[in-house]
Amino acid sequence: MDINQYLEIFIEEAQEHLQNLNQNLLGLENSPNDNDVLNEIFRSAHTLKGMAGTMGFNAIMNLTHEMENILDEVRNGRLTINSGILDVLFECLDFLEGSVNHISETGKEMDKNIDALKNKLINIIYNKDLPAHEKQDAENSSAISNLTFNQYDENVIVQALAQGMKVFKIEVILSKDCMLKSARAFLVFKSLEKYAEVFKSFPSVEDIEDEKFDNNFKLAVITSEGKDKVKDDLMSISEIDEIIIEELKEVTKAFETFSEEIAVAEVEHAEEDKEDSEEAHAKKNKIGKTVRVDINRLDNLMNLVSELIIIKTRLEGVDSDTRDQNMTEAVEYLERITTNLHDAVMKVRMVPIERVFNRFPRMVRDLSRELGKEVNLHISGEETELDRTVIDEIGDPLIHLIRNAIDHGIEDKQERINNKKAQAGSVALRAFQDGNSVVIEVEDDGKGINVSRVKKKAVENKLISQVEADALNEKEAVDLLFQPGFSTADVVSDVSGRGVGLDVVKTKIESLGGTVEVETSANAGSKFIIRLPLTLAIIQALLVTIGSEKYAIPLNSIKEITSIEKNNIRIVQGQEVILYRNGVLPIVRLSHVLDVKNDEKDSSELTVVIVKKGEKSSGFIVDSLIGQQEIVIKSLGKYLAGIRNIAGATILGDGQVALIIDSNSMI
Repeated sequence: MDINQYLEIFIEEAQEHLQNLNQNLLGLENSPNDNDVLNEIFRSAHTLKGMAGTMGFNAIMNLTHEMENILDEVRNGRLTINSGILDVLFECLDFLEGSVNHISETGKEMDKNIDALKNKLINIIYNKDLPAHEKQDAENSSAISNLTFNQYDENVIVQALAQGMKVFKIEVILSKDCMLKSARAFLVFKSLEKYAEVFKSFPSVEDIEDEKFDNNFKLAVITSEGKDKVKDDLMSISEIDEIIIEELKEVTKAFETFSEEIAVAEVEHAEEDKEDSEEAHAKKNKIGKTVRVDINRLDNLMNLVSELIIIKTRLEGVDSDTRDQNMTEAVEYLERITTNLHDAVMKVRMVPIERVFNRFPRMVRDLSRELGKEVNLHISGEETELDRTVIDEIGDPLIHLIRNAIDHGIEDKQERINNKKAQAGSVALRAFQDGNSVVIEVEDDGKGINVSRVKKKAVENKLISQVEADALNEKEAVDLLFQPGFSTADVVSDVSGRGVGLDVVKTKIESLGGTVEVETSANAGSKFIIRLPLTLAIIQALLVTIGSEKYAIPLNSIKEITSIEKNNIRIVQGQEVILYRNGVLPIVRLSHVLDVKNDEKDSSELTVVIVKKGEKSSGFIVDSLIGQQEIVIKSLGKYLAGIRNIAGATILGDGQVALIIDSNSMI
């Protein structure tokens, strides 16, 4: 059977199980006695082990098997969860995530030794606190039980037993004053090779050869000889104190397929659910049917919908004098169909932002411990949906903002106590829909942004002069944080201080058609506000003419449309402005910015489209208005990428191409 055909399924399901492990390990840290969380962790590790075994990913399988052993000890009350155990489990989770990502990129498992991680897990079990007599028993008669078998080992054992062979677990204990441990181990292997097959060792053969073990090691062998024969032969080797042998008479065969693993997990889940009330699990067990669809297929479907909308627009443009009643009804029907189809496709593309937010509790946990700060993360609005293409891009900017909030915003414990604040800092991550946009906020209750320090650093970094710095108001000074290479950190660390961060955030957000704003208050904290479009594919736009060219301005960035008197325009510090609604409105002549020739009109009135970017506004002067229209955004391609002031293009109903204005870059 060619397992490569199941690789994509394995990767997707493995990532789901890893996300589940991450969430529930964090939950277990907060509620160590929660058996439901513990059972959920065990099921995820168990299912992942079976999936990896079937695909032949041995490192993942072996590591999850050892994790299962720890979790089983906790479930049975023989081990108590503590921060040390959780740190090791999180370390294992990091390896598993890295390995699955490597498989996703290369199709192969990482070539990385996991013995150190496995040993940490094994040592947790065998170093736990036991009564003296039990500890002695563990050291003597049961020490070889940490020689665990994976699915393939068990298959070997089953076949050997079926053929009448004997299977032994052997622990070799060397003398404490043994000088050449690897040499003694070599003699043990040579002696066994005469009549037995060694198929497992702990530690690995490589580590035994390099003497990376204490005074004992374990082996598993298949042989036709008896226990006494094996023990006598090995005890004849000098500098060996003791040989402990355990014979395996039977073994439970490991599950071999995905379906069996999943079936068992479902049975276990169902049995555990019976113990709770039906009402408590009624919502949990109600799972909708889902189908995974490749994003490329959705893009293709979206392109077809786009063509339908273009045709609909073209038909709407037919002269009403030549259009009969039947044609009108057909166009109206086509409009309803395309609108409904567009809505349906967009709903398929929409993904809860939860899939991005879920990675941050673990990041906050690790970062707060690294910095010695106590930080609580509060998440809300994770059910808010965004286009899949936006979801895939928003993760990195949010990582920068959260790291920035913890490192720069949240004070250390003593400083917070001195400022009469709660000892634990707070970071809030929120998402909510606002019209045709989604707003994401990252807010902390830290010390806020020191505006004076920002100005000072900007001058030191020669971004602005001292005169320019003195003239900046608070909001303008805060905007300096988004300048490339700007950082207020005095010391370069792994967390920050390299001048990379907020400029990357701004660039990425604006490339997605969004905006980012900052609100800050001294000793009260800061709030970064990201506003993103729901979708990047089809939008409502206002079509305008500039000279002989047609342009589109996204409707969600338009505040209002008005006309102004030409004579009322004034020039302030080289910028054309007009007094409008008791405020100063900057004026942008699109014909100049876009280098489009137009005939200067003698009219005293000018048509102005007022667009907004957060709290800022500007007035775009256009020659005339065509009207509102649903447009399909098309990329300019790699050769025209990066052109300032242009966000893309669209095809109009008459086949003409209209460029889409990037209003954010002009404000």
